[in-house]
Amino acid sequence: MAEKITAYRFDRLDQTLSQLNREDCAIIAGGTDVMVLHKSRRGVPPNIPNPIIFIDHLSELKRVYQNQTDLHIGACCTYSDLLDDPLIPLPLKNAIKTIAAPAIRNRGTLGGNICNASPAGDTLPLLYVYNAKLLLRSVNGDRVVAISDFIQGPRRVGRHPNEILAEIILPSVFEEGAHVVFEKVGNRNADAIAKVGFAGYIRLNGPRIDDVRFAFGAVGPTMVRSINIEKKLVGKSIPLADADIAQVVAAFDKIIKPIDDQRSTATYRKTVALNLLRYFLTMKQYQPI
Repeated sequence: MAEKITAYRFDRLDQTLSQLNREDCAIIAGGTDVMVLHKSRRGVPPNIPNPIIFIDHLSELKRVYQNQTDLHIGACCTYSDLLDDPLIPLPLKNAIKTIAAPAIRNRGTLGGNICNASPAGDTLPLLYVYNAKLLLRSVNGDRVVAISDFIQGPRRVGRHPNEILAEIILPSVFEEGAHVVFEKVGNRNADAIAKVGFAGYIRLNGPRIDDVRFAFGAVGPTMVRSINIEKKLVGKSIPLADADIAQVVAAFDKIIKPIDDQRSTATYRKTVALNLLRYFLTMKQYQPI
């Protein structure tokens, strides 16, 4: 006979936070990652060691709103919710369309994709180039951390046991003049785990580069991004000189360190990642989004 699982489902966020402060619980929003992580053989309930607490129904975690030029996204917004929301940037919607099948998109959440901290997380390269910040909430109050500080390794995040990821904040996402791209390479356009993910961001002042950012997924234990390499292109003009492109590609070649696994080889991943970067840098014209 299967053991009973203790589960909580409170009506309000403050009640949920109080319970988390009393007891270490497994948090379930959509459950699409948690159930896979703890799955047992067919017919046997998942082996979740801690009590579970449901948060997907909490209205406080499902809001999308604009605060000046910042976009705030509730952590429990499903992918389908975000596809229908007019405030969500088109590149993020394009990334969401590559995630799994519609049934999963109806349950999976943006906060869950972040807290799962998979190196192949589909939305993560974009969130890195958007300089996403995460609002974590507990009975002790709120704290805000950069996504690059929060994700520490595969399935390792900087969340205290009594905290909930409440919002994802995309700063200055409504500023004009930025061009953002997202590319996912997998066996299929959707319903497949990424072999390589890439996001590029560039903001121009005339032909001059004011800001540029790159992030790569599935080629390291976390997203690969280097602000020091990005700085090499600030102040340069479009189209970029071949020497400038070669310098940046060579610099990323040194820090992109993928692995061989059942989905792909390290050599293929590095080659594709650098080709995506090179293609982005050789564009003669960028259209603001």
